[in-house]
Amino acid sequence: MAQSTSIEDAKAALRRQARARRDALPAGVRAAAAQAIAARPFPVAVAPAAIVAGFMPMGSEINPIPLMRKFADFGAQLALPAVAGRGKPLTMRAFAFGETLVPGVWGIREPAPDAPAVAPDILIVPLLAFDRSGQRIGYGAGYYDMTIAALRARKTIIACGVAFAAQEISGVPTTPRDVRLDLVLTEREVIDCRAV
Repeated sequence: MAQSTSIEDAKAALRRQARARRDALPAGVRAAAAQAIAARPFPVAVAPAAIVAGFMPMGSEINPIPLMRKFADFGAQLALPAVAGRGKPLTMRAFAFGETLVPGVWGIREPAPDAPAVAPDILIVPLLAFDRSGQRIGYGAGYYDMTIAALRARKTIIACGVAFAAQEISGVPTTPRDVRLDLVLTEREVIDCRAV
């Protein structure tokens, strides 16, 4: 228990530092980074009928919308997360650009409750910090760890973090519930974490 608490304390401190670093990036730099990620070829072959779940950015998060538009232009079906409840995996609901979104938990826009639930092939994941092994620090509730684990229990998926290069740290402290990403895309490079 003491070790788990010390890891959680370390993560909380890293969360604060990572958020401050990300918040300090000028808006123009953040916008250019999102475009750079979308302009690069995606590092994994994507079938035209693939389901790609993104997210609606909040605060100073990198904007995945340019990347999602690229997938949509390629013919992928898009999805966005909806919070199903504390301690539960996110529900990925079908989404297309132009559809009305409704405010969900924390005011994050999500598809309406009647939008069909889908199981994505590619999951675009937000984060506060990451390392080269594919470990990430999120906001602390574990939603994406639970979601990635639940999806991987059903099918093969690619969990792909998107981040600013400035969000990289040397090592993320982990607990047994933490789930690794397959890829991390930054404005500078593609980091393939699967071979680590």
